[in-house]
Amino acid sequence: MKSAGQTPPLNLHTYRYGTARHQPGLSIGVAHYPPRGVRHEDYASGGYFDVWMPLLSPSRELVAIYRSGEIKFPSFARRYRTEMRSPAARQAIRLVAAMALRQRVNLGCFCENEAQCHRSVLSDLVTAAAAELPPRPQTTRVFSSPACSMPEIED
Repeated sequence: MKSAGQTPPLNLHTYRYGTARHQPGLSIGVAHYPPRGVRHEDYASGGYFDVWMPLLSPSRELVAIYRSGEIKFPSFARRYRTEMRSPAARQAIRLVAAMALRQRVNLGCFCENEAQCHRSVLSDLVTAAAAELPPRPQTTRVFSSPACSMPEIED
């Protein structure tokens, strides 16, 4: 584990669907549904996403009660964080964190206001996950499978 206050620099950004067309890096769609009326082959060129990961979106039920006004954003965010504690979601968040340590990663959704969108919470979760990743060694190691490292046998 890293000591307190030692957070690695992340190249993590958020965006609204339709605006990622000219952004560098990998754009990940984190909404529950893909854009309507957009052909799959046009997702990247239309500025939506390169990869769609609905696993990182809030559940339909949570979104429905938030949109209905039954709960305010702080309650929505708390419940979303709870949903993201599942093993699959935690693994995906760690993967995004590891990628953001090495390249630019953009998290996108439909919402206009990021401050009232799950992607702001997800960004915090990814940042926290990055702080928990083991440090990367400074030297480059070459690994091979046992079969690759066996001496050649002459016939």
